[in-house]
Amino acid sequence: MFENGMNGWGFGMGFGWIIPLLFIFALVYFINSNNNNDKESVQDILDRKYANGEIGEEEYKRKKEQLKH
Repeated sequence: MFENGMNGWGFGMGFGWIIPLLFIFALVYFINSNNNNDKESVQDILDRKYANGEIGEEEYKRKKEQLKH
C-alpha cells in the first residue's frame, strides 16, 4: 500500500531530513547561547572596577580610550 517510499507519513526522501536537521541547529544554537552569556567583556570589567572604586576616573578614561583602538 505504501510502497512509493513515503513510509505512510509523507516523509520520504524529500522531507525526512528536516526534523533531524532542525534538531542539530537547535542544539548548536543553545550551546552557543549558553557560552556567550557566561563571558564578560573587557568593557564590562572596566566599568565594574570603576563603579566599585577599584580604579580612578583618570585610569578609567585612559583604559577606555585604549580599548577603542
